[in-house]
Amino acid sequence: MSLVEVTDLTVEFGALRAVDGLSFRLAEGAALGLVGESGSGKSTVASALLGLHRGTGAAVGGSVRVAGTDVQAASDEELRRLRGGRAAMVFQDPLSSLDPYYAIGDQIAEVYRVHTRVSRRTARARAVQVLERVGISDPVRRSRSRPHEFSGGMRQRALIAMALACEPDLLIADEPTTALDVTVQAQILDLLHTLREETGMGLLLVTHDVGVAAESVDEVLVMRHGRLVEHGPVGAVLAAPAQPYTRELLGAVPRVEARRAVGDGPRKSDVRPDVQRPDVQRPDVQRPDVQRPDVRQPDADGPQADGRRTATGPPGEVVLEAHGLRREFGRGKGAFAAVDGVSLTVHRGETLGVVGESGSGKTTLGRMLVGLLEPTAGEVRYEGRVSSGVHPTVQMVFQDPVSSLNPRRSVGESIADPLRARGVRGRDEARVRGRVTELLERVGLEAAHYDRYPHEFSGGQRQRVGIARALAADPRVIVCDEPVSALDVTTQAQVVALLGELQRELGLALVFVAHDLAVVRQVSDRVAVMRHGRVVEEGPADEVYESPRDPYTRQLLAAVPALDPAVAARRRAERREPALT
Repeated sequence: MSLVEVTDLTVEFGALRAVDGLSFRLAEGAALGLVGESGSGKSTVASALLGLHRGTGAAVGGSVRVAGTDVQAASDEELRRLRGGRAAMVFQDPLSSLDPYYAIGDQIAEVYRVHTRVSRRTARARAVQVLERVGISDPVRRSRSRPHEFSGGMRQRALIAMALACEPDLLIADEPTTALDVTVQAQILDLLHTLREETGMGLLLVTHDVGVAAESVDEVLVMRHGRLVEHGPVGAVLAAPAQPYTRELLGAVPRVEARRAVGDGPRKSDVRPDVQRPDVQRPDVQRPDVQRPDVRQPDADGPQADGRRTATGPPGEVVLEAHGLRREFGRGKGAFAAVDGVSLTVHRGETLGVVGESGSGKTTLGRMLVGLLEPTAGEVRYEGRVSSGVHPTVQMVFQDPVSSLNPRRSVGESIADPLRARGVRGRDEARVRGRVTELLERVGLEAAHYDRYPHEFSGGQRQRVGIARALAADPRVIVCDEPVSALDVTTQAQVVALLGELQRELGLALVFVAHDLAVVRQVSDRVAVMRHGRVVEEGPADEVYESPRDPYTRQLLAAVPALDPAVAARRRAERREPALT
């Protein structure tokens, strides 16, 4: 019997058809993955299964039946019984899904009371029970905590607990592991697998990460532009995709086992840069090719030439050094060291990857290298000179371009800020605009984008704007803090390829901070692995990945999603062994 039956589903937002004639079925107890780029229509489909488009102005056509309920014809009361009772949804961002003012346990208890009409005491007991079921330690005490007191992984577990409170037949998980580090991601995926085994519930997993799908589902449905591209058993589709787009999607996935030749930049991507029409905010619509300007090449005997690392030559001169960096937060007995005694060097033209779990100190280290945080102890040197504060030759590309760009100012004005900070004003405004236009074109955007605002761009485009702003200061080093963590694989490949091109053209040194070990291997010459504020392992990328010395490094590598479902199952079984303490 089918738990979900979707027939010729269409969803339109004005002139935009986000879902176009989609049909599929999900059997009871089965798991289906909806895979595709951002804007492909995946989340729109997930919302349609629970009737969440009702009252939004969206035009929904076709037939949707979930757990015996005709979603299109159901009354508001019938939909309320379906949502949370027979089918539940776990959203991508737990912070926006949880009320910051109420305790986690109270929010779970409220959901349970709405559907079961039990007493407050019974509902609270149920909240504690499901928190324990999803692996929250000391659930009685933690049920009284508020969302900000939980880590990202714990908040996602709390959302899953809320979804499980009424023992639904179907769990819809919309990008449940986006922006989580590899070990926490593995824990969440293992949890979903275990819950399916124990409860027999069906799972609809929405994800742009093909590796996540391989870890979690029986069948995969690939979407593009709102349409079905390919559908079949996950092993067959990933091993031998029949459609060119599926092959392109798989080709964009970074592989943790793939070596990077010394001296090569990040992989080039065949996917076109994500230029979009201003009236349609979909990063995967068909777009014209972008004509890039001619790029000035460094002279063979110029200062940039010796900064490139080659297969036989040594690395370039040291441009950035950290000596015994320590950064403490808090005071007295509550003080803790986010970074504790870290020493690193970065050479011209090379990429140093910094990896570790959330809370390992990666971002704090990156901010100290840029000068945004003063170290409690130790020092940072730029080209051999001790410096404090923000140094113009070291710039940063932040993880979330939305929060790092002023929504009230055009992207051109944001990119121009570093130029004006260097004294280019007044009569030089034409020169400022010309330079910003050049930077926009260099990162794959258009001159006309100068006067547009951040909300008019896709995620990948906003990250390109962040890179252009960093380049405006003519840096020698760029620290990239999780620059691709929330992007789909093809957009991720575009941004990584762009960074590689800029590095080769300008002789830049990159510090690439990320939790995605596969991406880090593709871009890095050397890798430093951080844990609890310390560097536990450092060396050439291939040596660290192929012959890790530290048990923690081996644990991180074992948590990386595998594209082969059989390998994923074996790793899942291995992870059930006692974890590293």
